[in-house]
Amino acid sequence: MKAILDTHALIWLDAEPSKLSTAVPRYLADPTCECFISVVNVWEILIKVGIRKLTIRDDIRVIIADQLRLNPLQLLPIQYDHVLVIDGLPPAHKDPFDRMLVAQAIAENAVLLTDDHLIRQYPVRTDW
Repeated sequence: MKAILDTHALIWLDAEPSKLSTAVPRYLADPTCECFISVVNVWEILIKVGIRKLTIRDDIRVIIADQLRLNPLQLLPIQYDHVLVIDGLPPAHKDPFDRMLVAQAIAENAVLLTDDHLIRQYPVRTDW
């Protein structure tokens, strides 16, 4: 089994774990599950910090290093086959970061751990 954190799940895991659902820690604790932070999460956070829509506790490099050290997480790069999945997605969501996370979850046959109700309109497995 595989799971990918949505960006808000990563932010909450790092700064406000009380906001996480019970599903996220369950996936992280499951030794049969490969859990991922996507490069898309990092990209989105950097964009939002840069335009002052988001404040984070430290430099993104420190946050990602901390999360990779503290939790059983791996970094998922953006791959060509991930990007191609976008071509078949319905226009349910205008956020390009969410669309890319959906595409990665579909391509990787992974569960997307998200509280975003719009993402549930896509043909992707979600949990929260």
